[in-house]
Amino acid sequence: MKTPPAELIRRKRDGAALGDEELAHLVAGIVDGSVSDGQVAAFAMAVYFRGMTRDECVALTAAMTRSGSTLDWSRSGLDGPVLDKHSTGGVGDKVSLILAPVVAACGGFVPMISGRGLGHTGGTLDKLDSIPGYETAPDLERFQTAVRSAGCAIGGATQALAPADRRLYAIRDVTATADSIPLITASILSKKLAAGLDALVMDVKVGSGALVPTLDGATALAESLVTVAGSAGLRTVALLTDMGQVLGDDVGNALEIREVIDFLTGKRREARLGAVTAALASELLVLGGAAGNLADAVAAVDRVLASGAAAERFARMVAALGGPKDLVERPDRHLPTSPVTLPVMPHRPGIITGVDARALGLAVVDLGGGRRRADDAVDPAVGLSGVRGPGQSVGPAQPIAVVHARSAAQAETAATAIRSAVTAEEAPSLGIRPPVLRRVPSGTP
Repeated sequence: MKTPPAELIRRKRDGAALGDEELAHLVAGIVDGSVSDGQVAAFAMAVYFRGMTRDECVALTAAMTRSGSTLDWSRSGLDGPVLDKHSTGGVGDKVSLILAPVVAACGGFVPMISGRGLGHTGGTLDKLDSIPGYETAPDLERFQTAVRSAGCAIGGATQALAPADRRLYAIRDVTATADSIPLITASILSKKLAAGLDALVMDVKVGSGALVPTLDGATALAESLVTVAGSAGLRTVALLTDMGQVLGDDVGNALEIREVIDFLTGKRREARLGAVTAALASELLVLGGAAGNLADAVAAVDRVLASGAAAERFARMVAALGGPKDLVERPDRHLPTSPVTLPVMPHRPGIITGVDARALGLAVVDLGGGRRRADDAVDPAVGLSGVRGPGQSVGPAQPIAVVHARSAAQAETAATAIRSAVTAEEAPSLGIRPPVLRRVPSGTP
């Protein structure tokens, strides 16, 4: 006889470890609706306070993976490994959009299931939505066809893949349980395991703009991810990367797509963005067997960027999923722009010593470029460009950033928030963190 959901929640609340069958029953109820929203919320809160053992987290992840369809690439005729990358989210984090075509050009195949932004972090799907015609929710057949033809495809989880996560995530988001490490682990890995991967690299952000701002907390999350993934047979490496400042030059959906195109075509490549992308892509190529060692992988990444092969893969992916065929050649023709731009001058000139990346992300949200609730509309054109970071000078000839807004009033409000988020000094003593902070190796048994 199955244990009623209320009893399972009570046991978890009181600190008991739930068994595989109990968690599978609970997940099935989340999918079919027999577990109410209140019960899902109570379960999430119980896990938040009581945590989970590794075995519980493995069982929860497995049950969520099995809650829907799974992709099988074994009969697709692919001549390379199936690889993916996931980030815990940050401000200006556009790495996925560069890494997927880079890895594809190096011989991997990347079926990347991504998400939307919420709060101060931007979502990869929201960025792609700024491309006219691009289908961010393709059916499985079109998604798989794009992977085969372009080597990579980035889209959202369909109703068929890990449906338990969709409901659980929505409730976690409104019940202050989004930062529970076991629930984050199960949420991320259930979708990745359902995608049928050979290897996965995780980008776990650390700093003021990250979901988990402390190094200790981020390390615990990274270790949970690689351990649970390894228990499920998925080779995984995690890198802890700095999110104490904006990653790249720009924040905002269309602005970030433009920066991605510029990066892939070599027009501009911000150093920290390049370092994080190269580190993650290289780890993934080695992990999946597409490169023999890190030195070979780094050389391969440099080669496909220099030759334009990665840019060509990005263009093929965009076209395969409904976007303009000439986006890479003519981004100005297709990407939306805002009618108002405003350079943000500092209170006084100096060298930037501190940035509240979360506050910058929220300034973009207030412009309309992000969402505070899941059903908020997003304006693809607004955001910030030319954002300066620690160690860089600001003054009359160099603004902190340029605001892109719908109105002058919105631009002025954003400028005020940006000035408050940045500290500059005339003669600072700086200890700037490197972009890649720590490596957590594969959790494969």
